[in-house]
Amino acid sequence: MFLANEVANGRPRAITSVCSAHPLVIEATLLSGLTTDEPVLIEATCNQVNQDGGYTGMTPAVFREFVETIAKKISFPIDRLMLGGDHLGPNPWRTLPAEVAMAKADAMIESYARAGFSKLHLDTSMAIGDDASPAPQEDVVAARAARLASIAEAATREAGLPKPVYIIGTEVPVPGGARETLGAIEVTRPEDAVRTVELHNHAFRAAGIADAFMRCVGLVVQPGVEFDSDNVAIYQPDKAAALAEALSQIPGFVFEAHSTDYQPPEALAALVRDGFGILKVGPGLTFALRETLYGLDSIAVELGLLEPAKRVSVVMERLMLDRPADWTAHYHGMPSRQQIQRHFSYSDRIRYYWHSPIAQTAVQRLVEALDRHTIPKPLISQYLGAIYPKVISGRAKSTARSLLISGVQHALEGYGSASHWQSSAL
Repeated sequence: MFLANEVANGRPRAITSVCSAHPLVIEATLLSGLTTDEPVLIEATCNQVNQDGGYTGMTPAVFREFVETIAKKISFPIDRLMLGGDHLGPNPWRTLPAEVAMAKADAMIESYARAGFSKLHLDTSMAIGDDASPAPQEDVVAARAARLASIAEAATREAGLPKPVYIIGTEVPVPGGARETLGAIEVTRPEDAVRTVELHNHAFRAAGIADAFMRCVGLVVQPGVEFDSDNVAIYQPDKAAALAEALSQIPGFVFEAHSTDYQPPEALAALVRDGFGILKVGPGLTFALRETLYGLDSIAVELGLLEPAKRVSVVMERLMLDRPADWTAHYHGMPSRQQIQRHFSYSDRIRYYWHSPIAQTAVQRLVEALDRHTIPKPLISQYLGAIYPKVISGRAKSTARSLLISGVQHALEGYGSASHWQSSAL
């Protein structure tokens, strides 16, 4: 596997981890990947995809088929496609008794391993069942992670699949993102990062899978990067300098940065320079997709192609109000403020609704309406200014689908630049 080889050779290089189950986000990512010879890493979270279907309704095997179908459609080489599982652990079942929740986590990681996912993030950091709050002891977290790794090892061996690599550590919010307003973000202490690795090393050895620990290549830490509904905490290298130096004490590891969505290109480049070899992004890409959809929505209304009541934004508002479970715990304040958050929040809880048949019908109606007409470039400039330069230069077509792909790729560009900076410096 690319990442394991680079770490083993002492040449950690940045790779972008796209954590999304939206078909257009995945297609846009793979299309960008066609312009390089590098692998593309697509990940699914425990909430999106699990043995019970997750909120997408997909098991790991189905998700693999889903992504590979998109890859084949655009002739992306399957041998350059890497699949990862994010936050694999008991989080989806954390209200159940501890052993029941862990048994569900066992089944989940086995399903990921048997489906051939080659990068597995072991996340057992949350309190479950009758655990003492707010989190179990560090040695319990490490032992539970080793338990999951043991199951993954056995599953890949029985299936005759290549051995996976593992990511450990979880000093980040639970899957789905931060629920509260950002305050002061504590950067992981260097000694805590080193201790996490030591504890997992001991736990893996105790579980009889010392060789699997040699394939632990990434450590999740908090570099001071996060976002909430309205704010983004930008990476400040000086505050993470001591953490970056700790990498010298854990040879064979790179840091994995979660929640890098909305970071400016210079911050992404600084993260890579400081040893963050894996940059995870997810909501920022569906945010860009939604942004583009709403721009197209406005263009269609300007052209008289869509009744205001059938706008995607109007349909999505009704859908989210009818099914509030995926946003109510995240969006607070007066009703008018919650309405703004439902559509425009950095947390992008609207992403949980795009798989709904109601949403898909609204999007398809918009795309078909625009496909029957030429979209005037001045309207693209007005409502889709960020990607207008690609249109006017001929790098993107003036069609709804091309513009949606370009919107996602625009959000990915900073990651490509950051990775290129690192690889050219090595």
